[in-house]
Amino acid sequence: MITGADLGDGTYRNPVLNADWSDPDVVRVDDDFYLTASSFGRAPGLPLLHSRDLVNWTLVGHALERLQPAGEFTVPRHDCGVWAPSLRYHDDRFWIFWGDPDHGIFQVNSPAIRGPWTSPHLVKEGKGLIDACPLWDEETGEAYLVHAWAKSRSGVKNRLTGHRMHPEGTGLLDEGKVIVDGDRIPGWFTIEGPKLYQHDGWFWILAPAGGVETGWQGAFRSRDFFGPYEERIVLEQGDTDVNGPHQGGWVRTSAGEDWFLHFQQRGPYGRVVHLQPMSWGGDGWPVVGDAGTPVAVHRKPDLPVQTPAAPATDDDFPGGRFGRQWQWTANPRDGWAPQHSGDGLRLSCVRSADAHDLRKLPNILTQRLPGVECVVEVELRLDSEEPGARAGLAVLGDSFGWVGLERADDGTVRLVHRFAESVAQRERDADHPRVAPEGRVRLRIAIGAGARCRFAYDLGAGGGWESSGPVFAATPWRWVGALLGLFALAPVGGGHAGAATFTQFRVVSP
Repeated sequence: MITGADLGDGTYRNPVLNADWSDPDVVRVDDDFYLTASSFGRAPGLPLLHSRDLVNWTLVGHALERLQPAGEFTVPRHDCGVWAPSLRYHDDRFWIFWGDPDHGIFQVNSPAIRGPWTSPHLVKEGKGLIDACPLWDEETGEAYLVHAWAKSRSGVKNRLTGHRMHPEGTGLLDEGKVIVDGDRIPGWFTIEGPKLYQHDGWFWILAPAGGVETGWQGAFRSRDFFGPYEERIVLEQGDTDVNGPHQGGWVRTSAGEDWFLHFQQRGPYGRVVHLQPMSWGGDGWPVVGDAGTPVAVHRKPDLPVQTPAAPATDDDFPGGRFGRQWQWTANPRDGWAPQHSGDGLRLSCVRSADAHDLRKLPNILTQRLPGVECVVEVELRLDSEEPGARAGLAVLGDSFGWVGLERADDGTVRLVHRFAESVAQRERDADHPRVAPEGRVRLRIAIGAGARCRFAYDLGAGGGWESSGPVFAATPWRWVGALLGLFALAPVGGGHAGAATFTQFRVVSP
């Protein structure tokens, strides 16, 4: 585990979550803060993070065991699935609403953050419905929902649509009305990611615009939910190095302080999460960051001191179980990772006609690429006797590279290193294969500045670490940052193809 946000002197450094925790939303319940984020096409989805100081976060679970409709996610759909969830606490329950751009708006709910969570309920069916957020008016008993639009599916963008919602979150009570039309606001485009609140007698929508790379965070307010709304830019890059400070959520501490968590798009690292101080100006509008620009280092929230923490990365796979940080690239199937009595992750060599292209495989076990320079290591033993069976450690994105072991036709196990560019249909060798005499190897990826990756291996014969192939530059998908992955595969055929065992997965500072 690599930490670094909490500087230990009462201050913190942004980002507070330095990996791809895309489209964050946050809620406070008593003295605890909870955060969720987009999980797109990976399973389990809807990660759940916990903190007591908004700086030190741990991953405590997921709210969505399998993506729905399940049949749509038997294969990877890396940029689809769960987009921009909203997390709320109402009527002694946690609620998460999100938009799937191909199917509609869903919600799940639970009496406790660790579950059990309900099965996904379709609140509104339709194409291009994204970034949904509910609001329960505690005074009137009315419930509302706002969402944005994905032009790629609906032909509509730059608009926010509002609905009256059934108080139990089961459906919508009207056809909806455009309550913010960005085309009518000079200079504004791609308004999305709305988060809905009430404060000081106003309905507030915090929503970014201008695109994830170079946009800004906007605030909209109206005395009536259905408008009209007035707008203001409340956070933008200015002279900082935080490009396009984008979508996030507002939270108030028990001490009455206001804070705003949002993401910054960082290429292969995905969307990292920043924490900004927030206050309310004399004119009633929110002031975010340092007079509207992001802070790099700041005083921590006025909350009890916490032990430095970050979402887990390391894993010893006790009993064959993997930690919460891991997600499959599609809905999992039984038998991919059988549990056993010892330590180590045993991955079955899944037969596939697409074994030459990791981007097409559902059985890649992944975790987020850290947003800092680091070294990733894991030990691998290839147990399968099947010719063509392979297993390895990968950096997976629109292009990919991996290093690992493969069973040759003559029965020997060989160390291989392969990659594929974003336009390539299949992988090719990055280095000359060599024999791994004992069928085991220690693998390493050193990730430097700009997510430039150097692969290495140690065959355990006293030679130490040896470099393999050229430097590989990690790349994201369209909306998802690059991922670290473990996999085991076999050629198409009949019967059980055996397995591979991974042990001592570590992510450490270089």
